Amino acid sequence: MSIRTERVAGEVQKALSVPLARIASEISAGIISVTEVRMSPDLQTARVYLSVFGGSKSPTEVLTYIEAEEAGRIRHYLGRNVKLRYVPQLHFYIDDSLEHAMRINAILDSVRPDPAKEDGDVDA
Repeated sequence: MSIRTERVAGEVQKALSVPLARIASEISAGIISVTEVRMSPDLQTARVYLSVFGGSKSPTEVLTYIEAEEAGRIRHYLGRNVKLRYVPQLHFYIDDSLEHAMRINAILDSVRPDPAKEDGDVDA
């Protein structure tokens, strides 16, 4: 990514925090955070990665609600608050990198040798 697309992605990420916090409180979704925004080189499309913690809604329910009910309002809010020639199309995704990292750690823990057996403890 170029410096310009990274800078725009950062601005979009900051701006999206306000409407997503409002949505989280409206639908009892706990906390919705924007973990990453990836802009296309022409700045016409933004891939927005979300994490959802706590609340009574699952991440897929929150994503479905945002895409069906709120995407237009969020894009309108973005157009008013971020100075860009074109307001990018927003595509929302659930960020599962934390779950993926936890799965990898669990696999690594399962294949690590047991330290008690390495000490040479032999039952007499």
